[in-house]
Amino acid sequence: MYRFLLTRRWWGINVFVLLAIPFCIFMGSWQLSRFEDRVQSHHTADEQLADTHEKARPLRELLPVDQATSGEQTTATGHYGKQLLVPDRQLDGRDGYYVLTLLRTDGGQALPVVRGWLPGKADAAKAPAAPTGEVTVTGALQASETPGDNGVSAQGGLPAGQTGAISSASLINIVPYKVYDAWVTLDRADAGMTAVPATAPQNTGLDLKAFQNLGYTGEWFVFAGFVVFMWFRLLRREVEFLRDAEMGLVAEEEQPVTV
Repeated sequence: MYRFLLTRRWWGINVFVLLAIPFCIFMGSWQLSRFEDRVQSHHTADEQLADTHEKARPLRELLPVDQATSGEQTTATGHYGKQLLVPDRQLDGRDGYYVLTLLRTDGGQALPVVRGWLPGKADAAKAPAAPTGEVTVTGALQASETPGDNGVSAQGGLPAGQTGAISSASLINIVPYKVYDAWVTLDRADAGMTAVPATAPQNTGLDLKAFQNLGYTGEWFVFAGFVVFMWFRLLRREVEFLRDAEMGLVAEEEQPVTV
């Protein structure tokens, strides 16, 4: 009855099934591991952002900024230089702007420091002046922003003294000295401003991409089940057809041709 499984047609079907099932399981497991990695990185990033009492490490030990160091507490010493405003930044649902001051370090490079947030339209007259003399700042290390991502403005033509993104690529055209490819938001804002909370690095949150990985996981396992279902369905149809043929219920010309 089941000798048809030895025909070339069924050999092809069986080989396809034997290859498709482990492939689908592998791909589903891989997508699931991607989702689990994102969940773990999300928890790690949240722990880093919440732990503001950890010992601050020197800036040079945390560069370049990556998922492991973003949000870490860091410290740097230098003299405040040029001050800029970063407009169109929300905090607690209110519109406002960041007060960004470049900290000139002993190495000659400048570290962008967000000293705080103020409500309303960006106004240089309302932004408190930076402290003079040598200062030591402590805050959360952040990666350079990318215009157009995570709500960062990509608009150009801003007034003098303003920048749309906090990044070395944007600031290099505004200040005459080298800028670190990173920035720091102070734990305690200066002069009555509101401290800007650190944000998790990109690709670490439970965002749409994370749930896409979870959705793909389900799809691959469904594909594996569908392959098994179709194999049993084809097998059953073949067996029923042969039984009907043996009982003379199928015309001879309708019988399947085995090769």
